[in-house]
Amino acid sequence: MMEGLVTLDPPPLWSGGPSPGSFYEFPTAKKQHESKSHTMYPSTSGTSVVGLVYDGGVMLAADTLGSYGSLARFRNVERTFKVTDKAVLSCSGDIADYQFIREVIEQKVRDDEICGFTPVLNAGALHCWLTRVLYNRRSRFDPLWLECVVAGFKDDKPFLGYVDKIGTAFSASEVATGFGVHLAIPMIREEREKKGTLSRDDARKLLVECLKVLYYRDCRAHFKYQLADVTAAGVTVEDNLDLKQDTSWSIANYVRGYE
Repeated sequence: MMEGLVTLDPPPLWSGGPSPGSFYEFPTAKKQHESKSHTMYPSTSGTSVVGLVYDGGVMLAADTLGSYGSLARFRNVERTFKVTDKAVLSCSGDIADYQFIREVIEQKVRDDEICGFTPVLNAGALHCWLTRVLYNRRSRFDPLWLECVVAGFKDDKPFLGYVDKIGTAFSASEVATGFGVHLAIPMIREEREKKGTLSRDDARKLLVECLKVLYYRDCRAHFKYQLADVTAAGVTVEDNLDLKQDTSWSIANYVRGYE
């Protein structure tokens, strides 16, 4: 035997194959000892949704910005969609989770139509279903990072409801998420105290004013927005609306302490 001869291990039978005498483990096979990874924090998120009940219907609005942390990454993300002629859904929070729940709801509506189920899914039923879904995900420690606003009709009456990622749910005459809770809700309540009942024009003007304030004060807000109007006649969702022509940053010169 020659001195200094180095013995090398034989190469595997094929790249990525098993070692001699052992079994091959498929990459897709789940190992029992591995834990499931859950989303701990949204990566791309949307900010406030504001909604209110007026005389004869419900109206809500949300901007179209998808923020990647502090970066205004996606500026045309639609977070409001028509579910049926009696319900509209808008969400703030994780955009991926919103897209997921939207696909589930749209498939549910298609199944109802194919099977001929009646009555049509209304806002009250959708709100009730969302509370169960979001609470179930929270109980599995894998929540959908969303704050949902459902607008529409229930028993032929205007309905506006809120559900968040831990299943907290309620209905009210005015609902908001994000910074809208602190900035928009007081504006709406003040206007109700002055006028009592809001007309359709009053509601639209008030929502636009709320979005302006949010655009000024919320760093994650955007000037482009969607506005949904639900009446007994059906649902109207307006896209590509713009606040820029109605806003002015001249007041920034008077702000002190944030330089």
